[in-house]
Order: sequence, then C-alpha cells, then structure tokens
Amino acid sequence: MSEHQSFPDRLRGGLSAIRASMQRKPLPWAVGGLVAVVAIGSGGAVAIASADAPAPTASASGRTTASATPTRTPSVTPTPTPTPTPTPSVTPTATPTPTPAQAAAPARTCSIAGAASAPGLGNFEGFVMNAATGETLFSRSGDTPAQTGSVMKTLTTATALAVLGGGHTIPTTVTDEGSGTIAIVGHGDATLSQGGATVYPGAPTLAQLAQQVKARLGTTPVTTIVTDDTYWNDADAWDPTWPVSERTIGYQPRVTALMVDGDRANPGAATSPRSEDPVGRAGAAFRTALANAGVVGAGNAQLVKRATTSQTTIATVSSQPVSTLIGQMIPNSDNTLAEMLARISSRESGGGGSAASLSGVYQRALATYGVDPAGIVIKDGSGESAANAVSPAFVAHLMVPVAAGAKGLGTLAQVLPVSGQSGTLTSRFTGANAVARGAVHAKTGWIDSANTLGGYIDAADGTKLTFAFYAIGSPRASALPALDAVTAAAYSCGNRLTGS
Repeated sequence: MSEHQSFPDRLRGGLSAIRASMQRKPLPWAVGGLVAVVAIGSGGAVAIASADAPAPTASASGRTTASATPTRTPSVTPTPTPTPTPTPSVTPTATPTPTPAQAAAPARTCSIAGAASAPGLGNFEGFVMNAATGETLFSRSGDTPAQTGSVMKTLTTATALAVLGGGHTIPTTVTDEGSGTIAIVGHGDATLSQGGATVYPGAPTLAQLAQQVKARLGTTPVTTIVTDDTYWNDADAWDPTWPVSERTIGYQPRVTALMVDGDRANPGAATSPRSEDPVGRAGAAFRTALANAGVVGAGNAQLVKRATTSQTTIATVSSQPVSTLIGQMIPNSDNTLAEMLARISSRESGGGGSAASLSGVYQRALATYGVDPAGIVIKDGSGESAANAVSPAFVAHLMVPVAAGAKGLGTLAQVLPVSGQSGTLTSRFTGANAVARGAVHAKTGWIDSANTLGGYIDAADGTKLTFAFYAIGSPRASALPALDAVTAAAYSCGNRLTGS
C-alpha cells in the first residue's frame, strides 16, 4: 500500500473535519463564510489555487522560483486572528548586466592554397595580414627577401615622403659666371621640359628659364653654356644589373641630376628611347631655348660639362611638388621619377645621392613608419634590379600605414592602381577574378625575372588586408592571371583566410 492517501479520500476527510468544527464554533465559521463569498466573487478560484501553490523563494540570480517542498495549510484555530506582522519582502539581488564576450575569432576555414600553387606563379612568395589586428593570415616564404620589381616604388615613395615631404619641389637654376659664361644646374628634376608634348603635364620648361636669363642679361652675349649635374656623382648613373634594353627600348634613362623630359627621344611618349648622354641632350635643348628667347650669341654658344664656379643665380624654375610627382610615377610605374626621388632623398638626407647609399637611406626613412626594415637591400629606386631584396612580409607591413593614410602616406594610397579601374591594373582582374575589381589597391611589378603585386585589399567581408605576392621565374603571360587569381581568392576569404 502506498504511504500517501488519494485525493478523494483526503477531500472527504477534510469536509468531515470542517463540519465538526462548525458545530463546535459556529461564529468564526459564519464570518469566514462571508469572506469566502466575497473572495469567490472576486476571482476566488485564483486565490484558492494560489493558497495551494508552493511559496515563492528568491534565487541567487534574483529570479523568484517555486519552493520544491509544499507548505502545509495551517489549521483554523478558534482564537481571534492577531494583526499579522508584515513579512519583509525579499528584495531580489540585482543581476549584473552580462559583459558581452568578445566576438569569437572567425573560423579559419578559407584557403587560397590552390590558387597559391598555380604553375604560373613560379617560385611563389606571398604574405597576407589583417591590417587592423596585425594578424598574419597567410605566409608562403613570406619572410624571404627577394626581388620586388616595381613594387619597390612604394618603398621609394614612402622614403621620399619621409625625407622630403609631399610639398618639396626640385629646382633647376642658372648661374652667371661672367665673361659670357652661364651654367644650367640640375638638382634631379627629370620633368624639366622642352615645352610642347610631355608625359609630365604642368612641368617647368626651358623656355621659362631662358626668358629669365634674357631679362637679366639684356644685350650681354653668351659664349659658353656650362651643364652642371654634380648634385650627385653620375659615375653610378647606370646599374650594371639593369638590362641595356631598358634604356634602348625606353623604360629607363641614365640617372643624372640634369636631364630634360626624362631624356626621352619623344617627350610625349612614356616609353621612348633614351640617350647615352642625358646631360649633353639637356644642354643642347637649353641652348635652343636661349636662342629662341633672344639671348645674344646663345645659338652658337659652346657646351661644357662641369660644376659651376658661380653662386650668382639669375634664373630658377621648380618642379611640381613631390606629391604630384608621386601621382605621376605610381599609376604609370615611371622608372625615371623613381630613380630621381631615390637619389634626391639620399642627397637631402646626407647620403650623397649615390646608389650605394640607398639601403641605409631607405632603412632609416622607413623605420619612421613603425616598421622594421632591417636587412632590406635597395639597389635602385625603381625596382628594376634583380639584386633588390625585400620580403613580401615587409611590404605588407608597410602597407598598413599606407592603407590608413598615416604619417602622410595617404599620398601613396590615393594613387595606387585599382583593380580593373586605374593605372597599371586597368586591364587586370578579368573573368573569374573580376569579383575583386575595385577592391584591390596595389602596385604592380614587372622585370624579366619576376612579376609582383603589393598593396591592400578591401575584402568581401569588410576586412582590410595588406599583402604582397611575388611570382618569380615564370613568364609574364602566365604570371599575371595567376597573381590576379590568388589576390582575388584572398579578397573572397577576407578574415577567414587560413595559411594552411
């Protein structure tokens, strides 16, 4: 038998007890009956149910819960009911507002391993990082220094901005040595133009110099024109690792401090054969400009290459600001401006302007952006030398302040080619890779032994990635689409990118 009575038995027993009590004490039960009538008229069913329910208690969290142990109904006594003492209410303890857990790191489930293994990438090196957190998302030999191609121009730009500043201008002057001798003195402005068509719109012209000379000399004849390019020593004007075809085809001049129109045979063509003697070509063009300006005797004046002996300046023109020159250099990958900015940065920072000084000059300048340039090897400003050695990881780290526009590097960010839209990336990112059109801001690189790409990506998930990819030793025709494909894959992965 069970130890507990059934509900009907308990009910019948309870009613019998009530009837016996009413016979003994009729008055209290009469009062109680009246109260019950009122209670039933006011929803007494709820009240009765509540009386049978367990009493609430306060949990540790402040919520009220039903007691697990039922409370016995007190017996009715014949004594008058005393005024009840109010039972203190239980004040729930305030529940602290939960501190939101930090967003869980995204699952690293998106791989670009397939795209990074494409044959067109040759001996591939690559590095991708989250620009906001600094977290490395992908590295394939990313810390290995290697040839950069024209991605080097981003380092040259950052160095020039650190050393010179975006507002710096480059002068070309004319001095008067007396006795019919004047000197044109170069300080590295390769944009100085003969006038007419030029790949450097807004550049100063030889005609402007010649008119100032005429205004100062009047009818005094000129018999000798000195060409002075000693702002730096031109003994290392041509790097031995550069293919000679770079000059004869027209990608690169000899690096001298005095030249006109980048020493192009056709001043209006970006790619145009360059000469063996940029200084002599500039002198001849200046002589013509002086004759056209009416300077007496200038048409037959002798040209002499040496340093000027005079500090008496009678004419001056200046280049456009460095920020403008960067805007002309980066989108079109102009090697001439890159070499000029590299040598001027060296000269102005105490390096003398030599090619041999560039590694030290760049290291000191780039360190000001909070990156570690230790070990980088800089042979030139354009990236044409295969002997340059900069890791993809360093480029990606430098691109963090570039993408943020920090410390003046917004000048570079604003002119980086954009995938499928501008500069040397205008015709890139087609077919399946078009998914990343408009999202990749990067400098291209191309030399015979490598094709490269480095910059930042506005990824599909909103993450800003910085990266550099080097395709070393593969033909350009296969390297370019392979570089676009691995970059587009990184764009699609965003912060879910895994390096495995």
